[in-house]
Amino acid sequence: MKVLVVDDHPLIREALRNVLAELDAQSELLESADSAGALRTAATHPDIDLVLLDLNLPDAQGFTTLEELRRRRPATALVVCSAQHDHQHVARAIALGAAGYIPKSTSHDVMVNALRLVCSGGMYLPPEVLLAANPGGGAAPQLTRRETEVLALMLEGKSNKRIARELDMAEATVKNHVTAILKTLGASNRTEAVIAAGRLGWKPDGSLGR
Repeated sequence: MKVLVVDDHPLIREALRNVLAELDAQSELLESADSAGALRTAATHPDIDLVLLDLNLPDAQGFTTLEELRRRRPATALVVCSAQHDHQHVARAIALGAAGYIPKSTSHDVMVNALRLVCSGGMYLPPEVLLAANPGGGAAPQLTRRETEVLALMLEGKSNKRIARELDMAEATVKNHVTAILKTLGASNRTEAVIAAGRLGWKPDGSLGR
């Protein structure tokens, strides 16, 4: 896997190198400290699989860079990795084609899981943003206690295998819970379930955001 990291902070790039090494030990890492360098690298490496993009770049507005990268490389997965992770920033990034949005404060393990989810074709959104949504009324999804626990871990981008390990249950049982959750939320896959939970303002205790 070939990955382009775009961030002007050396320490952040180093932290992301460690994350990517765990994600794929054979990954080839390209780095850029600004927008101009990122666009040049994207032009000379058409086989980039994943871009991790900071929004606060020294030479350009981050969303402008996001748009340009998506225009030039529409098939490449792009994930925003930013210190800013309010609902407006996240929503705009997703609307512009980002496959995920990871706050820089995210733990190492969750970040690895989030990128693994994106690389498998899913979408990762920060749980705190999803759970802050206010649906303006409506009934909470009727989930069992176990389904609630599983959904909370799904919101962190964790795989069925990881969920099974953390909740001390068989992976097949987790799959059954995920199927039930999708049906309850009217979703056809995990990504739709996460988005639906956020739209409903779902909280880990089963209540709605207010």
